[in-house]
Amino acid sequence: MQLISKKITLRDWEAVDLEEYRKWNTGSHVWMDFDGPYYPPLEISAIERFSAECLKTIESGDWPIPRQKMVIANVEENKLIGLVSWYWQSEETNWKSIGIVIYDPENWSKGIGFEALSLWINYLFESDPDLMRLDLRTWGGNGGMIRLAEKLGFTEEARFRKARKVRGEYFDSVGMGILREEWDSKASYP
Repeated sequence: MQLISKKITLRDWEAVDLEEYRKWNTGSHVWMDFDGPYYPPLEISAIERFSAECLKTIESGDWPIPRQKMVIANVEENKLIGLVSWYWQSEETNWKSIGIVIYDPENWSKGIGFEALSLWINYLFESDPDLMRLDLRTWGGNGGMIRLAEKLGFTEEARFRKARKVRGEYFDSVGMGILREEWDSKASYP
C-alpha cells in the first residue's frame, strides 16, 4: 500500500528498509533528543525482534488493516526517512494516538511531517468510520511537534505540568487531539 503526496510516500515496509531502521535506532542521533527522550533507547534485542517480525510480514504480505506503522519514504529515492504509527489509548472506546519520527534533521522543517501526518490522519479516519478522534502526545521541549500539531488543526487538551524529566530538567507533558468533524472541515490536504 502507498499513500503519495508531493514530497513523500507513506508505504508498507520493504526488506531494504530494515537496515536503515537499525541504523537510525542504534547509537546516538539528534532525533532521539526529541522523540520521548525520557524513555530508555530501544535495546538491540527489541530492534532485531521488530525487524524479524517485519520481515515475516513483508514476505507473507499479511498486512494489518488498518496499518499500524508505515514508512515515510522520500519520493525521489523511495528511501526510508521516518515512520508514522498509531497505538491504543483505549481499545474499548476506539481511541488512538498517532506518532511520527523523521530521523535525519536535514529533513526537518521542510513540510515532510505535515504531509506525512496529513496522509496518515486521512488514512486512519477513512479506514475506520467509527473513529471519532485522534491524539498525539509529546513533551514541552518538543516545540516542533507542538507547532506541527497546531498547524494540522489539533487542540491542546491536556498539559501535565513538570511530568517529564529530560537531561535533569522537568518539562510538561502535552496531549493534543483532533475530532473527525474538525479534520473533515479542513479545506485541503497535501
